[in-house]
Amino acid sequence: MELTSITQEIHIAAKRLRNSNEELYRLGNEKAEAERVYRTELAKTIAVMRYEKVQATLIGDLARGQVADLKFARDLSHDRYRSALSAIENLRTEINALQSILRVQSEV
Repeated sequence: MELTSITQEIHIAAKRLRNSNEELYRLGNEKAEAERVYRTELAKTIAVMRYEKVQATLIGDLARGQVADLKFARDLSHDRYRSALSAIENLRTEINALQSILRVQSEV
């Protein structure tokens, strides 16, 4: 590989890393919002069931069943966030590898 192509690859990867950080921030907000919505709706559902005198041992399971779609959205946003973290780590590894190649090539 030529030094210029390696340098270009590092530049491209660094730019992708910067963009990934912005995406990670967006996904973090999405994750937090999904968690907030889920917990709020779960609490409301539990309160309604207590008011309606639903048997206490059933409330937790029934309430979670009613907000299952929100829990799914919460879990999905969490997994997307974790996936973005993994992608950023992969970009960092790629940049480190390219820098090592560049270092070896410049010594030759």
